[in-house]
Amino acid sequence: MRGLVLALQFLTRFPLPAVRAEPEDFARSMRWFPAAGLAVGGAVAGAWWLGDLLGDRWLAALFALAAWIAITGGLHLDGLGDVADGAGAAHKDRARLSAVMADPHVGSFAVVAIVLHVLAKLVLLHALVPSQIWGLLLAPPLARIAPLFWTLALPPLHEGLASRFRSTVSWVHPAGWSIVAAAASLFAAPPLLAVFLIVPAWAYWLKRKIGGISGDGHGAGIEVTETLLLLALVVGQ
Repeated sequence: MRGLVLALQFLTRFPLPAVRAEPEDFARSMRWFPAAGLAVGGAVAGAWWLGDLLGDRWLAALFALAAWIAITGGLHLDGLGDVADGAGAAHKDRARLSAVMADPHVGSFAVVAIVLHVLAKLVLLHALVPSQIWGLLLAPPLARIAPLFWTLALPPLHEGLASRFRSTVSWVHPAGWSIVAAAASLFAAPPLLAVFLIVPAWAYWLKRKIGGISGDGHGAGIEVTETLLLLALVVGQ
């Protein structure tokens, strides 16, 4: 279960015991990203249910959003901001784009993207109804299947942990998780099948605008996928 524990440690802020691991172990933990997403989904759905139980849909939305950000530690929002800044600099050469995305400072594109994204999640969470709580549970794990696809379908932007993911996964892994995702979505929340359109669309945008995949691209893609899945749930009510 080392891979699962490492995936939970990497993607969440759940208190877990320390695990001895090599860099290759961290890379292989990517296979467990969807399972880590299920833990996130459980916490978010539980927070939404608690707020709704108290009788206020806005409270439910706020509880769920706060849980979402707290559990992930804002990790993916950081990636979203970096990709937004990078996209703003994409008209420059590749070296300039990489420098902007690696810069620890937050640019205006990042601020606007993060604020609008958080507001979008809040509004969409408010628009959900209690019968869709299973969809809310499933959205985070479905979004975390996506990096398995992106790491194989897109060239790495630079050397790093994200590039090492490529050597530790094969098409068997996203295919297997996708079968599970399709079955769960058909049973609990059919609008979530939109994930099979969202994931390749994000890959296409990254390839055209940024040129490839990195840790920031994975994080931003997870955030975008989650929010679009919430939109699919709302539209599909």
